[in-house]
Amino acid sequence: MNMEVDIAGVTLKNPVMTASGTFGSGEEFSEFVDLNKLGAVVTKGVANVPWEGNPTPRVAEVYGGMLNAIGLQNPGIDVFVKRDIPFLKQFDTKIAVNVCGRSAADYCEVVERLSDEPVDLLEINISCPNVKEGGIAFGQSAKSVEEITREVKKYAVQPVIMKLSPNVTDIAVMAKAAEAGGADAVSLINTLTGMKIDIHRKAFALANKTGGLSGPAIHPVAVRMVYEASHAVKVPVIGMGGITDAEGAIEMMLAGASAVSVGTANFQDVTVTEAVVRGIEEYLLLQGVSDVKEIIGAVR
Repeated sequence: MNMEVDIAGVTLKNPVMTASGTFGSGEEFSEFVDLNKLGAVVTKGVANVPWEGNPTPRVAEVYGGMLNAIGLQNPGIDVFVKRDIPFLKQFDTKIAVNVCGRSAADYCEVVERLSDEPVDLLEINISCPNVKEGGIAFGQSAKSVEEITREVKKYAVQPVIMKLSPNVTDIAVMAKAAEAGGADAVSLINTLTGMKIDIHRKAFALANKTGGLSGPAIHPVAVRMVYEASHAVKVPVIGMGGITDAEGAIEMMLAGASAVSVGTANFQDVTVTEAVVRGIEEYLLLQGVSDVKEIIGAVR
């Protein structure tokens, strides 16, 4: 049985990846998960300088998932290159680096720094607030999506995956904008904006007031958006959002995803990614399918 998939010329041994922000850079999970069994590890967001993140409390449990307002806390590119890349290179898995920034220059600086590093893919988080546009996320304007993609591609050596925000009117328009800017692939969805209020304290559960909703509650929205995006562009689509088991991953692939990322479920079960890989293999056997690529976009 062939479990390999191709993302912009990079061959993954299977279509299962980790979702950025839920797996660190793999080290804290490596005691429990055999990273060699994953198609790729997607790192936590990396910026050009260290980011402290938002004030606490910044995580809240909600029905069907969680809200987070971590604020992309990270140690910056210097620490990442020195500490995290050497760790991940020990394993037989692809490395996808999630890149964040507050301006086009921030993104490009990180992408340029990574150009001669042994990483395989770059995932550009365009849900970051664009400080020069009054704080609106890069990914909420088709014009901004195309522009930031085009800028990043000037400096990128590795294939570029644009991570799309679901907080838009038409995800297909955003996917097309990324493709027009030269994206090699798109990934979706990032978190939906949500809010929780503690009725006993009469206060917001998060210091930031709003946060990103992730987990099973957003899965049907994610499947719909993956379907729409995959029909709008020719580049590969990586599906994510509320995947908790192989069934959810397979659903994404049938909708058009070439690969999937598992995120919030890692907090509930650290071994979930390995279980998803096994579950996809079992499904293919039951279906009499010899190549996982045959199920990509099979539901039209």
